[in-house]
Amino acid sequence: MKWYHGVTRYQWLVVIIASAGWVFDAFEGQLFNIERNQMLAEILRVAPDHPDVRRWGDTFLAVFLVGGTLGGIFFGWLGDRWGRKPTMVLTILFYSIFSGLTYFADSLWHVGVLRFLVAMGVGGEWAVAAALVAEVVPPHARAHMSGLFHSTSVLGAFFAAWVGIAVGENWRLAFLIGVVPSLLVLWVRARVEEPQTWHAAKARGAQLGSFRDLLLNPRWAKRAIFGVLLAAVGLGTFWAVTVAGQDLAKDFLLRHGTPAAEATARAKFAYGNVQALGAAIGMLAFGPLAVRLGRKRAFVLYHVAALIVVPLTCFSPTSYAMLLVLLPVFGGCTLGIHAGYAVYFPELFPNHLRSTGTGFCFNGGRLIASSMLVFSGWLKAQPGMDLRVAVSLMALLFLLGLLVLAFLPETKGQPLPE
Repeated sequence: MKWYHGVTRYQWLVVIIASAGWVFDAFEGQLFNIERNQMLAEILRVAPDHPDVRRWGDTFLAVFLVGGTLGGIFFGWLGDRWGRKPTMVLTILFYSIFSGLTYFADSLWHVGVLRFLVAMGVGGEWAVAAALVAEVVPPHARAHMSGLFHSTSVLGAFFAAWVGIAVGENWRLAFLIGVVPSLLVLWVRARVEEPQTWHAAKARGAQLGSFRDLLLNPRWAKRAIFGVLLAAVGLGTFWAVTVAGQDLAKDFLLRHGTPAAEATARAKFAYGNVQALGAAIGMLAFGPLAVRLGRKRAFVLYHVAALIVVPLTCFSPTSYAMLLVLLPVFGGCTLGIHAGYAVYFPELFPNHLRSTGTGFCFNGGRLIASSMLVFSGWLKAQPGMDLRVAVSLMALLFLLGLLVLAFLPETKGQPLPE
């Protein structure tokens, strides 16, 4: 039987709505990365290449990571206490309205506060949507549809890039467009129904969203702690390894005599189009692999592949064409595991803790990953450090992921915990 047989129109609708929220979630997150140079240059009254622009840009990235962590944990908890549907509505309003208000920002503290609030909505929406998809779709289609849900984030990155191109230097208009996702709230309120599993947990008096139950019950606590560590590996390597694809391409071109301006443009194409396509394929492939191999073996496959592919991409290319062949594999192996979090984390926790546990794992991992980002920046800035060596060293984090997986259970073929 094909995995999509027996999936109802309503179940497809839930996946589409959840995916739309996640697409705009990723859109809001990437929009700042695209527009930040123009925005901060205007606010600071300096040139876009001024060191203060880079310094404050990195500072607000850290603010975004912290906001996403707190928002993911808070809204994940609220998704269990209050319900999936109303919490998803609130998270979408958070990231879209506060993104739109950035239109009026004229000082650094405005940017910092608004990025923090946008990040809270971004972090919270994923946790609630991932739990909702896992609970609504049929068990035989859960891995495929959860993986599909997470993979749509690539569309958000593309949309952000297109908006950036369309508005040019008018960064305020770009953020004003960020209000558009709030219209999705009308669709959520009209069409999404609260899962019966949540109603059942509430009816029997379960401790909805109890952090005490999550962290003091030995069964759930072990899953939560090692889930955080698993997510930390993927999120840490995203910032330290995956996004370095653009820098690796630029470094290769510069070493082969390409003029700086041309190298920058070609590196953006290599990262934003070629590598991104491979990343999308890698995420889409995780669901089918998780069904065939099991969740843990699929994770193992991606981690081992990344350990091999990263140094190959760093050191083996002898031409730009060869680099363009390797970058999609590089993106698919290093970023594809992220779809696994949407498949796996909701399967680790019972109905009354599903949104809380999912948000705790993904966003707790985000907080730990921020320290990896700091270390990666320090390592790459060391005098005489070859970028290829630094990226390959950071890829050794995937070994930690293999160790963490040994302490987590296999969930293939098992019903969601009650």
